[in-house]
Amino acid sequence: MIWVPGVPRVQGVLWARRALVTPLALVALVALMAPVALKAPLAPKALKARLAPRAPLAPSQQSPNHTLTAVGGLKVGQHTLSERPTGCTVILAEQGAVGGVDVRGSAPGTRETDLLNPTNLVEKVNAIVLSGGSAFGLASADGVVKYLEEKHVGFPTGAGVVPIVPAAILYDLQVGNGSVRPGADCGYAAARAATADPVTEGNVGAGAGATVGKLMRSDRGMKGGIGSAAIELPGGLVVAAIVAVNATGNITDPTTGQFIAGGRTDDGRSIADLRAMLRGATARPPGARRSQSIENTTIGVVATNATLTKAQATKLAQMAHDGYARSIYPSHLMIDGDAIFALATGTRDGAPDMNRLGALAADAMSEAIVRAARAATGIPGYPAARDLK
Repeated sequence: MIWVPGVPRVQGVLWARRALVTPLALVALVALMAPVALKAPLAPKALKARLAPRAPLAPSQQSPNHTLTAVGGLKVGQHTLSERPTGCTVILAEQGAVGGVDVRGSAPGTRETDLLNPTNLVEKVNAIVLSGGSAFGLASADGVVKYLEEKHVGFPTGAGVVPIVPAAILYDLQVGNGSVRPGADCGYAAARAATADPVTEGNVGAGAGATVGKLMRSDRGMKGGIGSAAIELPGGLVVAAIVAVNATGNITDPTTGQFIAGGRTDDGRSIADLRAMLRGATARPPGARRSQSIENTTIGVVATNATLTKAQATKLAQMAHDGYARSIYPSHLMIDGDAIFALATGTRDGAPDMNRLGALAADAMSEAIVRAARAATGIPGYPAARDLK
């Protein structure tokens, strides 16, 4: 306490407090202003740079990857023969992935599916090929085998590696010039182009010549294509799908129950009520020509980062077919070769919950089918979902 002689003690205290307030306030103000005062002003170039708009983010930075390549360790490459169109889609698992398959259609075209039987020797595959071109398109897998051999990727044997490349095809020869078909060069090009970037959807790869809605009248079909979807849970589990949609039936959005692509009415302007036709409530369109068994098939892959056995991977493929049933009406017919492969990269440890995995696989596959229809663009004779008003 400060006391000034000649001033009563109480008044001295008050005077002393007033005397200290102004210096202390000034000190505090100077302390607060010092960083601002000491900071050098921005140079003109720096100021201009700060005010300039930033470059747009790359696609991978703008949003998460919601396609098959969200599963770490997988790459997707596609090659399109635009002159017809047709093509192939390659899913690479260069580190190997436990594989399974389930074929539900009655007119399939496949390669190396017996190898995936859980009772057989080889545990892991190195790639899956989905191709247009009917049986001719199975040759696409030869190109993928060549590519992987050059990379020394495959099942080890005494004479070197043997790449394990199962494949499935769809029939699209009725679109354009049927003599243009995917071959080994197509598969090689697709494998070489494979990346972990989000999958391109629509009229690409195996979906380039894909069509849908040909059950009641094959000349009133619509465009199908490639679609992909992924589901990632907070704990890190990822389940994803890719599919080439070339269905006999119509494509349904299960969230609304409405057809979004498929067989069109006689005037070609809207989608026919296929359910009513099959139940006899409405007549077959005049001049209808029945679809032939060679003109269909939907083929796809489901994948997860979970650790699975071959038996569990096979079960995952089986359960994923529920996605076909939800989004393709009808599916698994005598006149298609509907098939689904399953891949498990095993980067996520722990015992799998197969009930959950199977449910998620069906969800991802269903969404991928819808995305394929919506991403497609029309070609001569086959309008796309986006073309119908």
